[in-house]
Amino acid sequence: MKRIFLAGTVLGMVGLTAYIVLTLYDLRFSPGRMWETPSVRPYEHRMPVMPAGMVPFSGGEALYRDRTGEQLAAPFDLSDPETVAAGAHGYALFCAQCHGKFHDGNGTVGQSFAPLPAPLRSRRVQALAPGTIFKEISYGIPGGRQPPLATTIPVPQRWQIVAYVQSLGVSEP
Repeated sequence: MKRIFLAGTVLGMVGLTAYIVLTLYDLRFSPGRMWETPSVRPYEHRMPVMPAGMVPFSGGEALYRDRTGEQLAAPFDLSDPETVAAGAHGYALFCAQCHGKFHDGNGTVGQSFAPLPAPLRSRRVQALAPGTIFKEISYGIPGGRQPPLATTIPVPQRWQIVAYVQSLGVSEP
């Protein structure tokens, strides 16, 4: 019984010593062990006041989702060369991995799909209304491989990509 008591006392002393050493280390060493981080005291600073008009009460993504592609119109001229150039940049960032740099559906990622992604210069794609292309980019194609990108790409940039896709023209006979 004395051995158990002695072992418990020794373990307690070792634990207490370790606690004291770590506490002194935390108090003396400026970075500490991350006990005092901004997340520990979230209400230390006043919350900023949100400017008026930040939360939309009308419009937004719901307007695009509820309308058909034929009802949607771009907020700017899709034939403007600057818009098309910006769309080419957006295409390279978000679309080329699947549709390919030659717009044929043979992108690095798209090659693993069966069937391949749609060639963007086909008659079928080029005949689509701009709003339909916008909706397919934004919300995906039901039963298809096009992922919904509405949460990834901002609305103006999606319209720029539509302008770029439409500027490609038809390449098949």
